[in-house]
Amino acid sequence: MKIALIGYGKMGRAIEKIALSRGHSIVCRIDADNQDDFDSEAFADADVAIEFTTPMTAVDNYRRAFAKGVPVVSGTTGWTADMPAIKELCDNGEGTLFWTSNFSLGVNIFFALNKYLASIMGGFPQYTPSMEEIHHIHKLDHPSGTAITLANGISEADPAITGWTEDSSEANANHMLIAHKREGEVPGTHIIRWDSTVDTITIEHRAHSREGFALGAVIAAEWTAGRRGWLTMDELMHSLVARPELLDLSKS
Repeated sequence: MKIALIGYGKMGRAIEKIALSRGHSIVCRIDADNQDDFDSEAFADADVAIEFTTPMTAVDNYRRAFAKGVPVVSGTTGWTADMPAIKELCDNGEGTLFWTSNFSLGVNIFFALNKYLASIMGGFPQYTPSMEEIHHIHKLDHPSGTAITLANGISEADPAITGWTEDSSEANANHMLIAHKREGEVPGTHIIRWDSTVDTITIEHRAHSREGFALGAVIAAEWTAGRRGWLTMDELMHSLVARPELLDLSKS
């Protein structure tokens, strides 16, 4: 498979390493200093582009890739105010985007565990949820996209939780508090607590490196190639459960 990389920082390089180990080729690397390469033959020839950039540039990157007929797999967060417009383009056949707030397969298992726990806790109103997310100092947006996905999962499973806030003075029984920290080179930690007056129930996901995100992004790219429209991690996870050979971790 021919892959174009949009964003060639630490994440882009981690993705490149995994992609090459799985037998793919990198045909184009686009970063801040070579934006004209969106118009290159090499980019247009890619089977898929993997995009990890910034909230300020992601939407324009999607549109430029769509214009060249290149499907995009993206893990950039913080741009979701524009999501309805991008989803409409995909639904109308004008582009293909696989987007998720977190490509780690472990995190997506954590998403399912989080929803299941929240569905149980809805029957125990004496418990109040809160969350803490910790990432490296280079991460610009907060709370993380993963934290927002987790919070939305809790709201879906427990109707009593109607939203979230980063302001501790606004947190209450219905709006859960999400605290964030930016420390060193932490790849990503998410901690969910359900507190009562007598005890605390905690679940946590702690990434050890960027490799888990990179592997998930490459697997998503393999799955996306040949598909069209708006694609989701839920669809990919269902495919992996049904056909675990798609992981083929022996190549990584």
